[in-house]
Amino acid sequence: MPLLLGLVIRESGKSIPNAIGEVREAVDFLRYYAAEVRREFDNATHLPLGPVVCISPWNFPLSIFLGQVSAALAAGNAVLAKPAEQTPLIAAEAVRLLHEGGVPNDVVQLLPGRGETVGAALVADSRIRGVLFTGSTDVARAIARTLSQRMDNGNDSVRQIPLIAETGGQNVMIVDSSALPEQVVQDVLQSAFDSAGQRCSALRVLCLQEEIAAGMLHMLKGAMRELVTGNPDRLATDVGPVIDHEARDNIERHVDAMRSQGHAIYRLPLPQEAATETFVPPTLIELDSIRTLKREVFGPVLHVVRFRRDKLDALLDDIRATGCGLTFGVHSRIDETIERVIAGVRAGNIYVNRNMIGAVVGVQPFGGEGLSGTGPKAGGPLYVRRLLAACPPRGGTEGGAPPARLAALVELREWLMVTGDMLAARLCTRYLDASPLGDAEVLPGPTGEQNTYELRPRGRVLCRAETHLGALAQLGATLATGNLACFEKNAVTTALLAQLPAAIRTRACLVENSPQLSFENEPDDFTAALFEGEPSMAAQWARKLAARDGPIVMPQCLTPEDISAGPAYYSLEWLLTERSISINTAAAGGNASLMAIG
Repeated sequence: MPLLLGLVIRESGKSIPNAIGEVREAVDFLRYYAAEVRREFDNATHLPLGPVVCISPWNFPLSIFLGQVSAALAAGNAVLAKPAEQTPLIAAEAVRLLHEGGVPNDVVQLLPGRGETVGAALVADSRIRGVLFTGSTDVARAIARTLSQRMDNGNDSVRQIPLIAETGGQNVMIVDSSALPEQVVQDVLQSAFDSAGQRCSALRVLCLQEEIAAGMLHMLKGAMRELVTGNPDRLATDVGPVIDHEARDNIERHVDAMRSQGHAIYRLPLPQEAATETFVPPTLIELDSIRTLKREVFGPVLHVVRFRRDKLDALLDDIRATGCGLTFGVHSRIDETIERVIAGVRAGNIYVNRNMIGAVVGVQPFGGEGLSGTGPKAGGPLYVRRLLAACPPRGGTEGGAPPARLAALVELREWLMVTGDMLAARLCTRYLDASPLGDAEVLPGPTGEQNTYELRPRGRVLCRAETHLGALAQLGATLATGNLACFEKNAVTTALLAQLPAAIRTRACLVENSPQLSFENEPDDFTAALFEGEPSMAAQWARKLAARDGPIVMPQCLTPEDISAGPAYYSLEWLLTERSISINTAAAGGNASLMAIG
């Protein structure tokens, strides 16, 4: 612990409490993924991908680094670890400890260097079978495009190379007039300024109901004055430096631009000992609308927007329009408001009446959707499975009575049996048995907090099929996951939709020339894709998808022979998104769980 703390503080500028939390989280990742393998995996059925490259960020240089590496190792893969160029010493010590602990030297290899050179070369290498990445959306898109170029090059199969990308977010907290002011101020302070705002989960936009905005801002500014900015190796320090001069300069340019546009800005002068180098004072900027923000500001900068109660739905529309979906918070003591807000946002991690940072491994699995990541969630039950070449489906009905949410898939199977299409009907049965749609689980956590994990539909799934059976396989997979199948229009798909029973036809649609469509002006941009066809065509299609803007789409590609032979089918987990909801049940003035027992 002492050696790791010293490296984390010195190299990444974390405060002592943050550094302690980082080491503990790294241990949590190691234990969690090891436990997942012991509990669920069988070497006969769970087959590794092969060499996996892990590209980790500087803001969690030990925990995310070891989280990626340990997950890949748990799945049986060799690892090429490329740490952020700002934090190679922490990564080197982590790898040294892994080797000392018994991991063979050639199974985990450290490759420090710049992303444009070392990282790019690793991703492009034909021997790499999977990529884990945490960083910006733009870099994640570039990685996805490189991987799509590798399809059908003589060394890779038709199937897309897995990419797990966790990117940033325009993280929002909504506070209504019923919220407890003192608790809001404490949670906002932690969410926005802890780690100098350099967390993927950090609060970026605070939305205050206009009736309480003035008083809340007065309290928040007073609390900001109590924050100590300075050397992170001092116990009294609350806010340390940002990572480097480039980061500081980018933040200062944003603040200057907001000031020139006439936005009210509140920030304190830096103390003399922090006036140089890479320190940025906690900053509050008032905006008229979240639409003013065009990018994430990765630092101790909090934007504030006021809203009217009767315009809450319009505010939710603006939040969805950012395209990001990493973390979201709501402070309210009105259950109807909480339910309405949660239903109206898309975010991987939602926090109710608490702060928005510090996701705990196995308690709040972490990861976003839309522009904020591909999934699956780190520290969650699907993460290691994505790093396997083959594994049995997880969960499902296991031959029992299908739940009501799968009624459309049951109806499709019955229609296929009536028409005599028994092969397609058997595919539907397989999807019925494997579907985890709607699975929800209350995860362990501290007293006074409820943590729920659930699987939800992604929305629109882009489908391209060349055969009747292939189209039915795609339709079955989308119905099994509660999604809408958007079929690329051709003779096969047009004929199929014309034949379907009316109730099932509402769960599918036709689109023209789909790889060029973006749906970017609609809330339901597709974030999953299914392809059936020959490898050369699959590669072309995947490259067109990778070239588009919007969320990163990782297509699943099968050949007609794969589907007709029976054993191959689309993985349903790729068509679902995970949501973690953490509720402070004591926020209303007591522990709800204990009161219920009483």
